[in-house]
Amino acid sequence: MAQGARPDRVADQIRGELALLLARDVHDPGIGFVTLTRVQVTRDLQLARVYYTVLGDETARRNSERALGRAMPFLRRQIGSRLRLKRTPEIAFVYDDSIAGQDRIEQILNELHTEHDDDPGT
Repeated sequence: MAQGARPDRVADQIRGELALLLARDVHDPGIGFVTLTRVQVTRDLQLARVYYTVLGDETARRNSERALGRAMPFLRRQIGSRLRLKRTPEIAFVYDDSIAGQDRIEQILNELHTEHDDDPGT
């Protein structure tokens, strides 16, 4: 979805800064192995949806979700001080299900390919 030039630039800046902050400054072990997949910023720059994935099972996902919620005020303050915007956008962390969907599709295709190779009639 095309957001426009400025929201795209702001989204890229937010993604970069959040990735650095999570790697260097947030010391909550509950975050785990979080990967920021993309950021979408509304046209008015008031809301930034940060999409992420987590390495691990459902428990790791829930722990990361809670830890990101705890870190959100700190992260928003840091974004506000690092980016030169009139207002710092609200940050909403959203789990990115698209990666899991892609993995499932790849698994199905591999199974079909294996079945096709095992079938002597083809």
